[in-house]
Amino acid sequence: MKIFEVPCLEDNYSYLIIDEITKEAAVVDPVEAEKVVEAANQHGANLKLVLTTHHHWDHAGGNDKIKQLVPGIKVYGGSLDNVRGCTHQLQNGDTLSISSHLNVLALHTPCHTKGHISYYVTGKDGEDPAVFTGDTLFIAGCGKFFEGTAEQMYQSLCVTLGSLPKPTRVYCGHEYTVKNLQFASTVEPKNTRMQQKLAWATSQRQAGLPTIPSTIEEEMETNPFMRVDLPELQGSVGCQSPVEALREIRRRKDNWRG
Repeated sequence: MKIFEVPCLEDNYSYLIIDEITKEAAVVDPVEAEKVVEAANQHGANLKLVLTTHHHWDHAGGNDKIKQLVPGIKVYGGSLDNVRGCTHQLQNGDTLSISSHLNVLALHTPCHTKGHISYYVTGKDGEDPAVFTGDTLFIAGCGKFFEGTAEQMYQSLCVTLGSLPKPTRVYCGHEYTVKNLQFASTVEPKNTRMQQKLAWATSQRQAGLPTIPSTIEEEMETNPFMRVDLPELQGSVGCQSPVEALREIRRRKDNWRG
């Protein structure tokens, strides 16, 4: 399994997921369809599937165009999300294949949108899996609660995604990492792991390089929204439960002007 990010718009990421043996491939959120098809051609990849995380235009807005450019391509999206150009609707737990080696599990991760899907992709034995989290889980952050509640985001982040194997690589929908870690440091000023990652992310961006992927394990160490089960974190934001802490941290982030 090879994964290539394709930067789109101002700070979005589309992703190519390629079976390096058969060259069969899927693309996650191809908002700039021409750019994605060109990247696939450069890698000699045969695009079979579109995996749409959610209905927002900056993720699903290229689906109609890619169907024109790649006749017969299948477009997957969450059944509750009314995804543009969708040909195959997904429910939580549905599975599909990119190739004989690459399998995809659809995980319903609602809150940012009602039907948001994260895609958990496994390859050959010995390869670390990957999860494409759209705008639910960002590196050191999470999406705004546009269509859901703190209870749903807790379930999506800390239960559904938090239960994936720790080495799972995390590929999110936007390059927000530096700002997210700057904010996270206001929540946990003594978290040295966070400070180290902020320094690394800052240098990556200064060099024009991406900060993806992270891993589920790194997020457990540096993402305050995935650390709300910790009593000391709850206490530091004046809360007594994980969901309450998640709601409070999101409220602070929404008002933060760092």
